[in-house]
Amino acid sequence: MKKGIHPNYRPVVFQDASCDFAILTRSTIDTSEHIQWEDGNTYPLVKLEISSGSHPFFTGKQKLLDTAGRVEKFNKKYSKTK
Repeated sequence: MKKGIHPNYRPVVFQDASCDFAILTRSTIDTSEHIQWEDGNTYPLVKLEISSGSHPFFTGKQKLLDTAGRVEKFNKKYSKTK
C-alpha cells in the first residue's frame, strides 16, 4: 500500500440519538466528539438520527395501512353507475 493516501481506519462508536442504542465498529469517518465506551477506552463518536434500534422495520412497530378500506373507497368512488 502507498503511504499517505489512505484514510485513518479506526474504531468508532455510532450512537442513535432517539434511543439508547450504540455500536462500536470500525470506520474512516472524521468526527470531533468522543465517548467513553464500556471497556473503559475513549473512542470517536458519531451521532445518528435513526438506526436499527429505532427504525420501525427493525423494531416491529410498523404502521400498517388499512388497504381494504382504501380499495372499497376507490371502488365506491369510481364504480360505474347503472
